[in-house]
Amino acid sequence: MKVTVCELSNDPALLNEQWEELASHVKTEESELVLLPEMPFCRWLAADREMDAQEWKESVGAHDLWVERLVELGDGSVAATRPIIEEGSQFNQGFVWDAKNGARAVHSKHYLPDEEGFWEASWYSAGRGGFSSVQVQGIEVGFMICTEMWFLHHARDYGGRGVQILACPRATLAETVDKWVAGGRVAAVVSGAYCLSSNFAGRAGRHGDWAGTGWIIEPEEGQVLGTTSRKAPFLTLDIDLGVAEAAKQTYPRYVPDL
Repeated sequence: MKVTVCELSNDPALLNEQWEELASHVKTEESELVLLPEMPFCRWLAADREMDAQEWKESVGAHDLWVERLVELGDGSVAATRPIIEEGSQFNQGFVWDAKNGARAVHSKHYLPDEEGFWEASWYSAGRGGFSSVQVQGIEVGFMICTEMWFLHHARDYGGRGVQILACPRATLAETVDKWVAGGRVAAVVSGAYCLSSNFAGRAGRHGDWAGTGWIIEPEEGQVLGTTSRKAPFLTLDIDLGVAEAAKQTYPRYVPDL
């Protein structure tokens, strides 16, 4: 499967130009799965401590409009997260999209930080219903949305259920990039699944710079197959899903979880 990860600006004013470049890259590479950052189509709301219900509602509308534009990324599938309002509560929902089925909800973010620059628990509720996976072109894909990546028992559980790709959309800062790449490597090893991540790049307001550094990590030894950068913000690789199947039979994946 040809998979694409990316780094995109969190400034809506810059997104249109980048979007055209991403669409061109994806079509040229004939990508089958594109992963976008966490809630990519609005400014990072959780930078502010006080939740603004009207801004959340407007961000829901902005994502709805952008979802209609995902067709511009070609014939493959797209994975990302989006703000939603459900039964009066707000969630950060992981979803997959393709032209035939539209947007399908998969899993809403469950583990929420609440600190300077990342007041997520103040903005929305923890997801309900567990860590579901989804079939994407015959491949089993599970979501671990940013902070969820550190709760590695879910990665192991995904691996036990046959997940071949972990989709980890995130919003993380440059000062923590080494820690996040290390976490992605461990998640791949624990699950026996390819770990993909896309992130924001550029300024993060008063909080510094976004890290960028989208990645594709293989499942056997957790080797980083490639990362994005400011000079190369899009990365596409043709990954062998058979490697993920074989990895699940080897150490440490085969060890019983008693």
